[in-house]
Amino acid sequence: MGLSLSSIVPAPRDEVFAWHQRPGAIERLTPPWMPVRIKQETDDLGAGQAVLGFPFGIDWVAQHSDLEAPDHFVDELTSAPLRWAVNWKHTHSFDAVGNDQTRVTDRIDSNVPGFLLRSMLAYRHQQLADDLAALRRVPGFKPLTVAVTGTHGTVGRGLVALLGTAGHTVVKLVRGEPSSPSERRWNPDHPADDLLDGIDAVVHLAGAPIGGRFTDAHRHAIVESRIGPTRELATLAATSDPRVFVCASAIGWYGADRGDELLTEHSERGTGFLADLVENWERATDPARDAGLRVVNIRTGLVQTPAGGILRLQYPMFAAGLGGPLAGGKQWQPWIGVDDLLDVYHRALLDDELSGPVNGVGPDPVRNRDYTRVLAHVLHRPALFRVPSIGPRILLGPEGAKELAEASQRVVPAVLDRLGHTFRYPKLDGALRHLLGRNSTADSAPST
Repeated sequence: MGLSLSSIVPAPRDEVFAWHQRPGAIERLTPPWMPVRIKQETDDLGAGQAVLGFPFGIDWVAQHSDLEAPDHFVDELTSAPLRWAVNWKHTHSFDAVGNDQTRVTDRIDSNVPGFLLRSMLAYRHQQLADDLAALRRVPGFKPLTVAVTGTHGTVGRGLVALLGTAGHTVVKLVRGEPSSPSERRWNPDHPADDLLDGIDAVVHLAGAPIGGRFTDAHRHAIVESRIGPTRELATLAATSDPRVFVCASAIGWYGADRGDELLTEHSERGTGFLADLVENWERATDPARDAGLRVVNIRTGLVQTPAGGILRLQYPMFAAGLGGPLAGGKQWQPWIGVDDLLDVYHRALLDDELSGPVNGVGPDPVRNRDYTRVLAHVLHRPALFRVPSIGPRILLGPEGAKELAEASQRVVPAVLDRLGHTFRYPKLDGALRHLLGRNSTADSAPST
């Protein structure tokens, strides 16, 4: 037994096949709810190997073979001990439909029951179609060499993969010893003079996690990991080759509680620790801006993915039927699907119309009570367990609870809206269904 799924992608076959050959394809196609990390990508769809790491130190080695470009290729499970229990042969086929469409077919011959594979295949097909469509929407596309910090984080891994499949060359700036030609060693306090040689654009994502109890030590780590390193990197970019500097920022700029006020990039700064942090963080990019580089500060909202962030924490509780509104549920939550955020970063690299602060949020902020209702509905679970305010205050402290768990910010992406930006998932329901594998696909069918 096995499973076969086909779908039509609105792109020429050569373009679709080339996407699969580029770095990052397997990362982009791996569902975020699966407990797996990509340890090695194949460098040859005809004879290379991909290695996926599962829990308990178990590796899945996929041996590629039978390449006939741009028609098909195959991967098979070859590693012990998994191959002793699991039979697996995955055939990827591509058929031209007219001049500008492709029928993509995945056939998996395996002893794994088909119902366990349907959501994975549906996710892969939707992700491929979404990525190719988003790529066509990017204004002024041209291949760049992009240096990226923070590549071990959830957003960083996704962005490296998205840029790779789009055709860009990615250089990872890492703090440890480089392990491949695509990495350069980066000292955040004293970056080497030649660090950015040959680089067209910089994306700066690195920084200590903001989540956690707001102790003096935690606040110090948040500040020290952002302000100084950002200023040093922006100063170096000002005297090096890059022409674009894109830096992560946060909606903390607007303060912890702005009521029902609609907040755009032109709204006044709020008050509190995070508002102060974000102001200094964005000012740290001034050396690049003053030197004439186009600088974009992406004020990120609550990123939705079960691979990290708030959804990673909530997903198991809601799946068990233990979720519910937090502290009354009236607070506004400006959310964004992880792939939509990656699209914003990609656009920031190429669109000369983007400069200064850009709200990296979706177009439809929701209250916490509505967020919990939608998440529970997607998972077919109740959401009856209300979490009192004392819970976050015990975990995060009074300041952390106010700035994070109880924060209410009705932030909208006014700059992106003005430019006619298209979001993959403008509504929360659609975003969560895709990210959690809860979409149905009528075109999938069991095969024998």
